[in-house]
Amino acid sequence: MKSTVVGSYPVELKEPSNFKDKILKTFGAYDPFKESIKNAVFSQLDAGIDIISDGQVRGDMVSSFSKYIPGFKIEEGNTYIVSKIRNPTGEISVNDLLHAKKLIKEYYGGNIPDGKGIKGIITGPSTIIHSSRITAFYKEKDDAIIDLAHSLKKEVDAIESKVKPVYIQVDEPFLSTGMVNMKVAREAIDILHDGLNIPLAMHVCGTLEGAYKDIAKFNVEILDFEFAGNNVNLGILENNIDLFKGKKIGFGCIDSAKNEVDSFETTQELIEKGVNIVGVDDILLDPDCGLRRAPMDVAFNKLKLINDIKSKYQ
Repeated sequence: MKSTVVGSYPVELKEPSNFKDKILKTFGAYDPFKESIKNAVFSQLDAGIDIISDGQVRGDMVSSFSKYIPGFKIEEGNTYIVSKIRNPTGEISVNDLLHAKKLIKEYYGGNIPDGKGIKGIITGPSTIIHSSRITAFYKEKDDAIIDLAHSLKKEVDAIESKVKPVYIQVDEPFLSTGMVNMKVAREAIDILHDGLNIPLAMHVCGTLEGAYKDIAKFNVEILDFEFAGNNVNLGILENNIDLFKGKKIGFGCIDSAKNEVDSFETTQELIEKGVNIVGVDDILLDPDCGLRRAPMDVAFNKLKLINDIKSKYQ
């Protein structure tokens, strides 16, 4: 049994405190987000998380990617599709992931222990397109989704080759909404998966009713769902576990919508149910979704709760 996170972590930007950083700020070269990445990495590791993220500290899940991809324009916080979607202008998350991985090595004194590591995370093509407004070039969202999948494939390959993460996660919350053409969404994930030598995961939050049969067919090794803040998904998983045979399940056992630490007893009971359904070797414990909106101490203690319970299975 391993523990992980869905991705985001609270961000606390700080002014430079040492001479070098103050000089960098003077020349416009100071990056305040590096300290946020460090805080996210060390907090996750202190809480006992096995497979961490870089904290996704630089912005929302859509614009963090779309601002680097020709064909998109961001105005007043909204993303618009204004021309044909092309390859990214550069690597989007690689530098942050490399920085985070360096911090993991620092935390463990030089070598990352077996079973520990980092995962790369991208927002999926269907979710980015359905979160954007088409103003030019595309008549159908489906065509934009496929073009974006080819664009994001460049980022996926860069993460695999340069960061060497444990696996890569694609966030596709829109797949549970009923708004997405599942055939096209599946084709887009196939594009991202093509040639990968590490597992691909897909995170889908929301209620799975009406979507789980399609989602189970996606070409990924790990499917991640929410169960703590959702009273429907556990029954769906239990009654249809054969559909998910051969896949590991990311088991959201902490309610990320609540800005308070979850009940130990309730969480332990939920995890026990998950283990009985999925099996201890095929379950990844994590929060339902990202923790960016939680207070720093609450986010940490939510993650620590997961690992306090996980330790009982070791």
